[in-house]
Amino acid sequence: MLDPRLFILNAEIGFNAGDMIVQLVMFVILLALITKFAWRPLMNVMQEREEHIATEIDSAEKNRQEAERLMKEAQDELKGTRANAQKIIDDARQTAKSEEADMIQAAKSEAERIKENARQEIEQEKERAVQALQEQVGTLSVQIASKVIEKELTVDEQEKLINEYLEKVGESK
Repeated sequence: MLDPRLFILNAEIGFNAGDMIVQLVMFVILLALITKFAWRPLMNVMQEREEHIATEIDSAEKNRQEAERLMKEAQDELKGTRANAQKIIDDARQTAKSEEADMIQAAKSEAERIKENARQEIEQEKERAVQALQEQVGTLSVQIASKVIEKELTVDEQEKLINEYLEKVGESK
């Protein structure tokens, strides 16, 4: 059976089953209210926050990938630009070498033409000098010969001799 002391102990502690049931019902009601008005909205806010953060992370990752792609394109374009610049420099060097060779060849050709013109002028001057010298020699020879022969030749013989000499000088030219 039940020990009366147990009831007394209960009375002293204040353990009452009715109070306990009321408190349990109140707790369940409070739990239902908290669930309906606090827990679900809090969970919805947390879910929305989680989705927002996930969206931001995805967006940041896409932006990072796009930035990497753009950086790679910029690097490739820079490499292409450097290659084009080097090609332009190389072409300019080749053009400069070619023009230098052309200028040297043109200068050599011009020098050769000037030398040839000088040779021709020298040859012409030489021929004129020789011709003038021949005329002077002919005239002096005739004069010398005439002075030497004058004493022994007549005027007719002198003219004949001069004409013959002039014909010989004319043929030697």
